[in-house]
Amino acid sequence: MNDAVAMARTGLEDEQILHDLVRVEMASAGLSQERASTEIGISGSALSQWLSGKYPSDPAELELKIRRWLDARTERARMTAALPTAPAWVETTTARRILAGLSYAQMAGDIAVVYGGAGLGKTKAARHYAIGHPNVWVATMTSSTNTLGPCLERVALACGLRPTNTRACRIEADLVERLEETNGLLIIDEAQHLNTRAIEALRGLHDATGVGLAIMGNEIIYTRITGGRRSAEFAQLFSRIGKRVRLTRPRKDDVEALLEAWGITAREEREAVLEIARSQGALRMVTKCLRLATLFAKGEGVNLRHIRAAWRDLGGEG
Repeated sequence: MNDAVAMARTGLEDEQILHDLVRVEMASAGLSQERASTEIGISGSALSQWLSGKYPSDPAELELKIRRWLDARTERARMTAALPTAPAWVETTTARRILAGLSYAQMAGDIAVVYGGAGLGKTKAARHYAIGHPNVWVATMTSSTNTLGPCLERVALACGLRPTNTRACRIEADLVERLEETNGLLIIDEAQHLNTRAIEALRGLHDATGVGLAIMGNEIIYTRITGGRRSAEFAQLFSRIGKRVRLTRPRKDDVEALLEAWGITAREEREAVLEIARSQGALRMVTKCLRLATLFAKGEGVNLRHIRAAWRDLGGEG
């Protein structure tokens, strides 16, 4: 065998190994060729041709992108494995208040408004409630879904519908058919993004179907519904609100429940985290701090030094 033949064979073997590595990565991660090609930064047809050994051009540049993609996924998996996992669910006093509001809305077929500052666990409580109860749908609004049509499309998708007609009246009719007689609960998260027509359409869905409706968001949503010059616009919705859950700052027992879940028992460490909660006003930031502190501890017990270092990295003082 001459040197040229040996080099060609080695190249083919290396390419086959790379093919196998890509197929194994796709299978283990549950990635379609379309999703993998998007992550790699190439077309789906290019990846398909390459995997089948029919790529028409020099594959050197394409294979460089594939190797970088494999390296990045390996590094991401390594870092993910090293990151401490936050407790999936901690039933704080605030969480119980949110759950009670959601339960009332579903049980009574009524409207509940859950509102307050960011990072107090509204979204996590809504998802937890949805897991444990039948016929609960969570639709999260953004600035791109603030108007009537996109809002109803987002709700339809949350309810398992795939709108083929983008006319708002058609989507609304499909939603009425889907929701009536379900004794369900429609949870609208981040509702402060919605305009007047979108919010009124949600009220209309509630009226037409008897489904429970939970409107969740920051202080803006409740102010818009109840106060100032906008109050007349929401008169029908305001008169239908059966339960209001206002969240302000995290309670001390909320933070203590998180500390218990993370296994933080020493007095100094607990006081430091309680002070962070008082200054920041968000349980989300407490969780981020404890997660980072646990990473810094490298398998040892979290101490005051780890907590202070984590808080500094998150932009706090100390």
